[in-house]
Amino acid sequence: MKPQDTSHENYLFERMPVPRAILVNALPTVAGMVVILVYNIADTFFVGQTNDPFQVAAVSLATPVFLLFMATGNLIGIGGTSVISRALGEKRPGFANAVSSFCFYTSWIVGIIFAGVFLVEMPRILNAIGVSENTIAPTRDYLMYVAPSAPFVIMGVAFGNIVRAAGKAKEAMFGMMLGTGLNIILDPLFILTLEMGVAGAAIATLIGNIVSSLYFWRLVAGNKTSLSISMSDFRIRGVLWPVVAIGVPAALNNVLMSTSVIVLNNVLSSYGDIALAAMGVATKVSMIAVLLQIGLGVSIQPLLGYNYGAKNSARFRSVLQTAIVYALVMGSVLTFVSWLGSGYIVNAFIEDQAVYDQGVRFVRALLLTGPVIGIMFIYINTLQAMGAAKESLVLSVSRQGFIFIPMIFVLNHLFGLSGVVYAQPVADVMAILISIALVYPHLAKYLPKHDEPGKSGEDLGSQPAQ
Repeated sequence: MKPQDTSHENYLFERMPVPRAILVNALPTVAGMVVILVYNIADTFFVGQTNDPFQVAAVSLATPVFLLFMATGNLIGIGGTSVISRALGEKRPGFANAVSSFCFYTSWIVGIIFAGVFLVEMPRILNAIGVSENTIAPTRDYLMYVAPSAPFVIMGVAFGNIVRAAGKAKEAMFGMMLGTGLNIILDPLFILTLEMGVAGAAIATLIGNIVSSLYFWRLVAGNKTSLSISMSDFRIRGVLWPVVAIGVPAALNNVLMSTSVIVLNNVLSSYGDIALAAMGVATKVSMIAVLLQIGLGVSIQPLLGYNYGAKNSARFRSVLQTAIVYALVMGSVLTFVSWLGSGYIVNAFIEDQAVYDQGVRFVRALLLTGPVIGIMFIYINTLQAMGAAKESLVLSVSRQGFIFIPMIFVLNHLFGLSGVVYAQPVADVMAILISIALVYPHLAKYLPKHDEPGKSGEDLGSQPAQ
């Protein structure tokens, strides 16, 4: 077990003024999300410079595969973050080390298995994600290089979350910026200069994720955090279930996002490849308002988890309430800017007039819930921080699964293409209402307002970090 030097981290979690503590954690995380946002946009942007809508559509079609890798990384990383932050709040550093070691080796094993399966089953995967005669070749070119990135994506995503549980938000940001920044630099070289098209975008993605994962490996192995990846700390018993219980709902959200993208693409394909390409561009633009709010939600989970483990109800509630205010302000500003600039941004992706016309219309539809969607991301991370596996599962399957997917078919039947486009805002509103109904009863039961630091709330002992 490595020596523990956590005085700064303890101050951040326990005594730093709440608005400042959130900003200290959130600013690096949101900055990292900006880089991820640029990374997500970069492939579509540079491929769009070829003015080939079929290659742009290929990037959109391949997105579910990459989302699945990220889902697995979130399963391990968010589950591990929740358990580690609660364990540190309970002053159990040895168990926190066991969890981080488990997450490290599991990431590599699962990633290698995924890479092998996706390469072998490529024909079936292409058929499942809805390629057409025009898009099958570029989509296959893209996936042939994205599939081997699986172990690096999973490990990088997992430990981008886990190091934040140890109070290392800046290091988490740098790790994300390192890989995604390299990817952004390599994109124009491979896609345009070397004229490799979507295959070049995929190669840049692979290289970027390799570098990012190696950085996190070195960070933890080099004693730069209070965590461990030593085999001597590795164990499965008593670790697997707590991580999976919280990780599965988090991952399921990504899996359902991947599934819903496949469903959406299949429905959109009936309206032609132009509509498919336009939605691919619109989704990237709408990420400006969404992804940064996800970053805010993710950044507060270690603060919430630590204070939940320490039974500090007053600080927990203060973090939650302040984060909601930040989310509303951030969401409103980002939505306003994205709405005004939607035409310029879409035009920057591709000059095809048909794609531009539909893309601008799609962007503005997707931005309708931009000012308030951050509330849901705050509540998702609140449930995960409290170890509320069942409630987190319900919310995860609701937004991208039980609500969004049926809405695609129902609104398509009623309103055609316009209905398909508005399915996401409708699902978002319903998911926000569900999240409110889930968080506050759980909070009232396990962390009542009258609790003081160090005193147990009603039935709190039934929610251990394990």
